[in-house]
Amino acid sequence: MTPPAAATPAATRTRTDERTTDSTAASAAAADAQAPAPTGLPGNGDDDPDERTAADDPAAPGRSRAATSPRTADSPTGAAFTRPGGMFSSLRVRNYRYYFAGQVVSNTGTWMQRIAQDWLVLSLTGSPLAVGITTAMQFLPMLLLGLFGGVLADRMPKRRLLVCTQGAMGLLAAGLAVLTIGGVVTPYYVYAFALLLGLVTVVDNPARQAFVSEMVGPKDLANAVSLNAANFQTARLVGPAVAGLLIAAVGSGWAFAVNALSFAAVIGGLLAMRESELRPTAPVAREKGQLREGLRYVKERPELFWPMVLAGFIGTFGFNFPTLLAGFASDTFHVGAGQYGLLNTAMAVGSLAGALLAARRGAPRLRGLVGAALGFGALEVLAAFAPGYWTFALLLTLIGVFGLTFNTSVNAALQLATEPAMRGRVMGLLVLVFTGGTPIGAPIVGWVTASYGPRLGLLACGLVSALAATAVGLVLARSAELRLRLDLHPGRGGRVVALVPRTPTGVKPELATAC
Repeated sequence: MTPPAAATPAATRTRTDERTTDSTAASAAAADAQAPAPTGLPGNGDDDPDERTAADDPAAPGRSRAATSPRTADSPTGAAFTRPGGMFSSLRVRNYRYYFAGQVVSNTGTWMQRIAQDWLVLSLTGSPLAVGITTAMQFLPMLLLGLFGGVLADRMPKRRLLVCTQGAMGLLAAGLAVLTIGGVVTPYYVYAFALLLGLVTVVDNPARQAFVSEMVGPKDLANAVSLNAANFQTARLVGPAVAGLLIAAVGSGWAFAVNALSFAAVIGGLLAMRESELRPTAPVAREKGQLREGLRYVKERPELFWPMVLAGFIGTFGFNFPTLLAGFASDTFHVGAGQYGLLNTAMAVGSLAGALLAARRGAPRLRGLVGAALGFGALEVLAAFAPGYWTFALLLTLIGVFGLTFNTSVNAALQLATEPAMRGRVMGLLVLVFTGGTPIGAPIVGWVTASYGPRLGLLACGLVSALAATAVGLVLARSAELRLRLDLHPGRGGRVVALVPRTPTGVKPELATAC
């Protein structure tokens, strides 16, 4: 509801001891001040209590670039966008509810295919390195073409683009299902389908990330990003377990078939949206140099550049779980497909908890992002020495909490600090550094795992992640002129350890606030 203070200007203008030159305008202002604020209850036409018309939306077509400045609309410096509105505040928006429901079904199918694909390759080859190659093939297009996908996301209407990409993914899953059920699949077929899926993902991923703000607006953006992650991790709880049972009962091919059917849900949700309630960003006209413009935009802003660097290290080396978990399941703990699926489920439990905790917070700060990355790397190091299957599964749960916290924090922080006209390119770059490094990291981790065992592979991943978080944290603290303060006798509400600013200098206010 609108805060009571919002009514003060209208009430002041209509006081009886003041004259007005427009009695009609004064009466209308008084009526506005007394009118009840929208309740935001689900199911009516005004699901979002802060819903604006297209003319009022900074991201709407026709608005100038000045109107879309991150300092005034999407920046975490704006108080309206830093206050959390409840764990499920984004679900008040009708269009987002449709999208969320479709993603529940589609994400479940996606996780079924991931598990089935990794297990199929492991069954065909007996090599964790082959699993790493499959993962690399899927993410190689992102490494080579990820920036172009972000440019396309800025140039085209995002909802229409997503309908096309999701349909293409469904067709690819159906093709792999036919080959596998028919008994003619080979590792090379799986590599080829993984590569084609990666090509579609190049465009789908940045468009899907940037589309969130068009559904909910900047106030609920951080919450919606966290709920999307919770959605994905909820599916991760169900998908691997179902995939394990399905693989054991009838084979991997039927998991691919179920995934193909699941894309109908998300496409249906996109088509059912009310276009009048979206906040579309005006498509950027095709011009030369737009890719370089996006790179320059990020390079000139430390609050964007250094989180990107950290995401690159974490994505390239920290998130190689398809390769690592397959090795732990088959070589270290000697378990089957069902127990392999449970390892993924353990991570999903932690990731879901991390997403729900993130949904309760407002706009993330860079210090929390760095802390989550450091905890993530440290826990991977501990997991490398886990003595047994269940201890390893417990540590995977904690890894999921910290990994998901980092993932949602970097996504929301970058979107809130980016102008709407640049959001597709910035998110394309984030997807590039976060997942595009997998073709480099996955074969390396796969080779280390195959040669020296999965324990050493996970240890190396954790050390790289922790060291990268430490280095980036020190750079950000120095750039923002922050220092560590230790107070052994803090006052009420104070902290024993805190980051505080040094003597004010020429630090950019955006960076200081973001930290």
